[in-house]
Amino acid sequence: MLNSKSFLAVDFGAVNVKLAEFETNDDGGLLLRQYGFKSLGQEGTQEASREAVMLRGLQELFSEKPYRSKYINVCAPGFHTFSKFVKLPPVDTSKVTQIIQYEAQQNVPFPLEEVVWDYQILGATATGELEVLLVAIKSDIVEGIFKVAEHAGLRMQLVDVSPAALCNAFRYNYGDLDGCTMLLDIGAKTSNLLFFEKGSVYSRGINIGANSITQDFSKESRIGFAEAEKLKIEEGFVSLGGAYEEPENPHQAAISKIARQVMTRLHIQVNQTVQFYRGQQGGSAPVRLFLSGGASVMPYTAQFFSEKLNLPADAVEYFNPFRNVQIDPALNREELAKVAHSMGEVVGLGLRNLAHCPVELNLMPKSSLDRQLFNQKKPYFVSSVFCLVLMVVAMGWFYEKVAKKKEEALVELNQKVEPLQRNEQQLNTEVKKMKAAEAEADQYLTWMEDKFYWSSVLTQLREVMMAVETQQETALKAKIGVWIEKFTPLICGPAVSASTVPAGPWLPDPAAHLVNPGAPGDPNAPPPPPTSRAGKKRGGASGQATEGSLAGGEVCKILLLCRAVDMTSLAAAANGGIAYAVNAEIGARTNYFDATGTALSGTLSPDAATYTFTFEVTVKLKRPVKF
Repeated sequence: MLNSKSFLAVDFGAVNVKLAEFETNDDGGLLLRQYGFKSLGQEGTQEASREAVMLRGLQELFSEKPYRSKYINVCAPGFHTFSKFVKLPPVDTSKVTQIIQYEAQQNVPFPLEEVVWDYQILGATATGELEVLLVAIKSDIVEGIFKVAEHAGLRMQLVDVSPAALCNAFRYNYGDLDGCTMLLDIGAKTSNLLFFEKGSVYSRGINIGANSITQDFSKESRIGFAEAEKLKIEEGFVSLGGAYEEPENPHQAAISKIARQVMTRLHIQVNQTVQFYRGQQGGSAPVRLFLSGGASVMPYTAQFFSEKLNLPADAVEYFNPFRNVQIDPALNREELAKVAHSMGEVVGLGLRNLAHCPVELNLMPKSSLDRQLFNQKKPYFVSSVFCLVLMVVAMGWFYEKVAKKKEEALVELNQKVEPLQRNEQQLNTEVKKMKAAEAEADQYLTWMEDKFYWSSVLTQLREVMMAVETQQETALKAKIGVWIEKFTPLICGPAVSASTVPAGPWLPDPAAHLVNPGAPGDPNAPPPPPTSRAGKKRGGASGQATEGSLAGGEVCKILLLCRAVDMTSLAAAANGGIAYAVNAEIGARTNYFDATGTALSGTLSPDAATYTFTFEVTVKLKRPVKF
């Protein structure tokens, strides 16, 4: 809740800027003092000129009427914002923020460092899932809005988004309705569809707006956008189709058909959202529809959606955001009624200063808040600088008098420092010699440690094989054998050729079949690993894979060729289970091996002659060893 005696709400739409000044009345409700409405034209939709056009429109509004407040709440345009409802699984409260940040990374279509984002938990489902509204906007868009407000001499308090502002305005004015209610806000470039039911809310943005009608009509009639927009507003209506007679005015005929086509596309999206809301969100069928937004007042729009959504004519009406808002007696109510359908966002913004709202988001970036704080403190900085200048002037005479004393002291100090500097040079020389000796000693120590390193590694690998045998004998209830047949160090250094060792898992994880392995033909058993002639021998004639030349560098991995007794007679997935058990057991020995770089490679290669099979494990060492 933000406190101010008088406050402004500004909605920067795609082609219009709407401004309203509110106060809190004696009953604690919202009182409208002034309002303004200014068109931004087609330039408002162009990013290159939008910032300058918004500033010009805002300045024109302030020049037309007196506004007392300099504090503003801003609603960012819908086509610049991203919003999505997500459901989170039941988790501990301390982990909610972490999970929501993960959801933001997955859903926001921009890197999080390039956006300002916020969220609000709207409630929980019967199963305990959290319903969260996630919103984001690119930082440079908010910075542009902040600059516009700053240049207009205003102080921005918060940045909201259309769905949240509309939600707050609707709840304030129509909080007593039963059943499921839809609110369709049709803007110039985008539309917002909101569902209200039993204290919960769901919203979806639709990338269809009234500008599509203007653009299609402009293209079909070969007239400019501005003239097409004017004709649409003055003569346009939504054709009801069927047996209705086509108007004689060719412009009206063209606009009505195009408007019906655009509204039909919008209805398709609305209908799909209704189906999703009922199926995935567990909502009910809507019993009424409220229309809002600049394009909603085109004649026959209400009749069109009443027909398409199978709703009674009296169940489709226009949203009045001033239903429970006190209007200043000096305002012309008839003029206000002409634009009331487009003022839902500004009422929602005004409510943010009034009391706690159902949805409270703020997309003000930290950089803007810091700059705003700096501007507040700027007078104090100026005063501080002025005082510092006076102090410098007052103390100047003092430094002039002591300058000679300092020069004399400096000469005396130089005489004492010169012998110390000579000693410093000698000391630096001895320190360099000492560091060289320490480096040489460290090298000898490393060589001594490496001398016993390989024996420790081999001991660990022997313990791995013994542990796997014990595990698998318990699981399979039969004696098994697994051993290392070949041990190949893999060199990695500054001049290393690309690895020829395939990395990563190469067959399904049979973990679920190890404790109770499926018998041959078990439908739940994983498929046997693929075998191929190419998988039996890699890396040249020797069959040894290498990561680099043995001429230099460090040993960072070892390639193990392992052999084990073929156990597929007991379980189809037994061999894969043994291989994965070896890989997992090696990864668990973190003293010498790195689990993130240890993986099975190649394929299982059965040897029918010896009743065994082979597999390879690429093992990453915890610490590379110089070769």
